[in-house]
Amino acid sequence: MKWKSLLCLVGILGTTQLSAQTYRFYFGGDKKVPSDFIAVTSDSRYTDQIGFGYDLLPSPKTGENNPFFFSVNVPDGNYKVTVTLGSKKKKGMTTVRGESRRLFLENVPTKKGEFVTYSFTINKRDTLIGEKERVHIKPRERNKLNWDNKLTFEVNGNMPCVQSLVIEKTDSVPTIFLAGNSTVVDQDTEPWASWGQMITRFFDENVCFANYAESGERADTFIKANRLKKALSEMKKGDYMFIEFGHNDQKLKGPGKGAYYFFATNLKTFVDEVRMKGGIPVFVTPTQRRSFDGNGKIVETHEDYPDAMRWVAQRENVPVIELHDMTRTFYEAMGVEPSKKAFVHYPANTYPGQTQKLEDNTHFNPYGAYEIAKCVIEGMKKLDLPFVHFLRSDYKPFDPAHPDAVEDFKWNDSPFIDVQKPDGN
Repeated sequence: MKWKSLLCLVGILGTTQLSAQTYRFYFGGDKKVPSDFIAVTSDSRYTDQIGFGYDLLPSPKTGENNPFFFSVNVPDGNYKVTVTLGSKKKKGMTTVRGESRRLFLENVPTKKGEFVTYSFTINKRDTLIGEKERVHIKPRERNKLNWDNKLTFEVNGNMPCVQSLVIEKTDSVPTIFLAGNSTVVDQDTEPWASWGQMITRFFDENVCFANYAESGERADTFIKANRLKKALSEMKKGDYMFIEFGHNDQKLKGPGKGAYYFFATNLKTFVDEVRMKGGIPVFVTPTQRRSFDGNGKIVETHEDYPDAMRWVAQRENVPVIELHDMTRTFYEAMGVEPSKKAFVHYPANTYPGQTQKLEDNTHFNPYGAYEIAKCVIEGMKKLDLPFVHFLRSDYKPFDPAHPDAVEDFKWNDSPFIDVQKPDGN
């Protein structure tokens, strides 16, 4: 082991013991490192033995403007992250994402010698439930950053500049657990994205989102895979669970199935289990598919499933965010052809290894996911949920009938790409 790594290991152990799961890392490159901080150098590579370091991509070198990943081995839970952006030597434009491409800080500019500090709270988890049970993840999830033993940050942007990173365990903030399918999940790779990984960008450190959604899931398979059980094992009194299903549930046919029996029964299970833990369930009606009629109006493709969700909500006194209605308005406002820019519609060879054009009318690209996250926030505001008080000061009221211009949306692609369509439709 190199002496630098040994010093880092000693430093992180000391920090952990003294500060009760607080980790302080300094990327500034100065000879004099602030007290109680661990100096991060290009030799600081992640291993399970050391417990932190650059990960997934080569370590950045002085003067480079390439994105990088940095991981820290931490237990499950919520962590307040305080990051200081900027550089003494150059101007910066920095984006920070966490775990499976959850967006937290977006295109933050800094002048040469200027430093700005932001805080947010991020959820980390692995598959273990207690000592013996685990979440039954799918084979394609085994490499997801959401399900490993470390907390990983992606630093991206035109000129990414990070001076320091502080990670503190916190149990005091409310958590919003997300249960759903591919329209909600944290998508790991370009060009896919979902609203659950964008909504984090708009909130400060006083609330945490824990996204348990997964592509292809139905309400019943989410339960069978122990995803609900894992979330409940982390839930505390006063936490919320946002529940969005319907896309894949409607494809389940046969005796005893259907919207008002099997689907409704599983929704009732979510409600009962969450309330038994002292949590608060909220239903989110499913996003519309991009399916237009000859008059430029969205065709209803979800059969009785949105209404079944509303029916259960009325019977059980569950708040409802009407994302089904808002996404209809959003797509129709964009128009038949322009609405493709909210979905994964790209000509062949747009991405490496993409030999055929992509034409997906269910799954969003980053712009579409970003806009739909704003729809969810407006639904939260309409219900007067307490979390709306934790919106960042730069959040502006959003009207799905007047979407943000696609041209104004700036997204630096993550370095990992997968042209394979997510499960579900």
